[in-house]
Amino acid sequence: MTTPTPATPATLTTPTSTTLAPTQTPVPVPSSLDELVHLLHAELGSNGLDSEGVDVERVKTLMTNYVSNEADWAKYAHFDKGRYTRNLVDDGNGKFNLMILAWPENVGSAIHDHSGSHCLMKVLDGKLQETLYEWPDKVQVDTMDHPLDSGLGSDNSDDESIKTPKTSPMVIKKETVLLRDQCAYMSDTLGLHRIANPLKSPGAGSLSLHLYTPPYETCKTFNEKSSVARSSGKCVFFSAGGEKLQRCPSAAYLDCALTENDKDQQ
Repeated sequence: MTTPTPATPATLTTPTSTTLAPTQTPVPVPSSLDELVHLLHAELGSNGLDSEGVDVERVKTLMTNYVSNEADWAKYAHFDKGRYTRNLVDDGNGKFNLMILAWPENVGSAIHDHSGSHCLMKVLDGKLQETLYEWPDKVQVDTMDHPLDSGLGSDNSDDESIKTPKTSPMVIKKETVLLRDQCAYMSDTLGLHRIANPLKSPGAGSLSLHLYTPPYETCKTFNEKSSVARSSGKCVFFSAGGEKLQRCPSAAYLDCALTENDKDQQ
């Protein structure tokens, strides 16, 4: 089956410059992560980036202005061997989610969309590589029930009803390496992406701060070789407010992380 063309995130004017309009007030410089959270609430108002008059470039500048400080984020730096974790900092009163992602060495996400949400990402420690992909011409969605693999299933050539549709590899648009305190913006209008920690030395973890508005719990992930998509399980949090959460036994397969089975299929 096919899915419609990705929706444009609501009421967002794509910025053409990092220079703010003369009528705008200067962007504050947060002295701490807590102050950044307070300023994001003030900047985004009651409706997140869907509010009229909210400038994504201004919000990006606000996040850039915060200088990463380990004393601020150490309690959120929960690593899990072989996969990244999502650690909630603030739920934005339901209008946005601010979280810290902890990336062990040589670990990355699946290629994924953002379910119509805006995403701002800032590297807090280490470095990350963003690979940006074109949307496939026609998104082939796998509907078979196999939640523990990459979503491709097996192609039984004797059964015409479950044959994998014609596929083609994902097309890379751009690759960017982001260093400490650098920020990036992403939305479905720009394409699909994958984030990975390219560092391979044992213990060389990276950390990033992510703002998602509006929040989302599921997305679509894409196989790089075939462009076939599947709906992710619920994107769960590893911790909230610095405290680890109770997790069900299958939770390792309920987020948007790239599992070993995904790696085999890629």
